[in-house]
Amino acid sequence: MFTIEHEFDSTVITLVDEGKTHLNDDVIINAFAECVTIEQFDPRTNSTLRITLSPEQVQDLAAALDLPEGVYRLVMEKNGG
Repeated sequence: MFTIEHEFDSTVITLVDEGKTHLNDDVIINAFAECVTIEQFDPRTNSTLRITLSPEQVQDLAAALDLPEGVYRLVMEKNGG
């Protein structure tokens, strides 16, 4: 299950683990214009872990989900003349 909320300066997506065993804490994704942060509470350390991705890294991640094993570089094409 997931939720999507539009805040003033970001879109917030929350991923809820609904598996049967070994449930993980919610993953919160904040999409800002300049970056995307991914957060999850870690009960082992009693702290929230945060990863920050640039917009280019997010594009690479999205592309990587549909590609086979290998090394890639995305090249954005310019539209128009």
